[in-house]
Amino acid sequence: MMAKFLKNRELLLVGAIGVLLALITWRFPPFVAPANLARVYNDTSILIILALGQMAVILTRCIDLSMAANLALSGMVAAMLNAASPGLPIPLVILAAVALGTVLGMINGALVWKLDIPPIVVTLGTLTIYRGLIFLLSDGKWINAHQMSDAFKALPRDALLGFPVLSWLSLVMIALVFLLMSRTALGRAFYAVGGNPHAAVYTGIDVGRTRFSAYCLSGALAGLSGYLWVSRYAVAYVDIAAGFELDIIAACVIGGISIAGGIGTVAGAVLGALFLGVIKNALPVINISPFAQMAISGTVIIIAVAVNARAERRKGRVILRKAEAV
Repeated sequence: MMAKFLKNRELLLVGAIGVLLALITWRFPPFVAPANLARVYNDTSILIILALGQMAVILTRCIDLSMAANLALSGMVAAMLNAASPGLPIPLVILAAVALGTVLGMINGALVWKLDIPPIVVTLGTLTIYRGLIFLLSDGKWINAHQMSDAFKALPRDALLGFPVLSWLSLVMIALVFLLMSRTALGRAFYAVGGNPHAAVYTGIDVGRTRFSAYCLSGALAGLSGYLWVSRYAVAYVDIAAGFELDIIAACVIGGISIAGGIGTVAGAVLGALFLGVIKNALPVINISPFAQMAISGTVIIIAVAVNARAERRKGRVILRKAEAV
């Protein structure tokens, strides 16, 4: 029973989050109040949405370092649209942000697919380009709350059945990505391409096209997150979400998404993001300094990577033993 628990990454994460909450409760009991936990989930919702997109990319043995820049550019364009035309229906603004995010994801995917450039190089380059485009579009100026319409700012904060719309949107995205991964040929192709690209080719899967699709998904989710981020915080500027790509990747790694591709679950990505969300919300409450917070977050990531590497090495040994037996 205990061995099965230790081998299940999702159960381990649930246990780790439980222990973390217990330790925080010891220092600050109100943290585990249901209303506060709902706020923590709401604060983590954007990270969850982004982690789902990054998970799809990592499953195909790629990486997307430009997600935060994509979010920032899509969010800035959404804010500029709203500032220029306050009467424009909000669904159209959201659609524009998602469409732009998808196009930016398509650029990443096309460069990886057609030019065969390493994903880390492509997305590092587009990260810089997208940040530069924000500066060119906005001339380095901020778009503040008073320039945005009330309807633009209200959507993520509006409540539905007692929960903010932002939380509901993240739940809808989790359900949609779960269905994509578990019930469609494209979801299975993500795993096949990441697990063994050469074998995937023999089964008729187009590796390049599958990776392109993963980047389209991550771009669309980054575009949606761009609108949600800008409207929730009611401000748009060049450096918005700077460095957030590290949190996104960390959420995936902590959630057991293998950087080597082919291994990972939607539940793992969500729990990884929630684990980070609890840490980021709790550490300031119990008076941990910002520098110590960074050190703690880094330590957690290194431990997660070490656990992943150990688990994958163990699988390799099992395969070798089976091969020797034959």
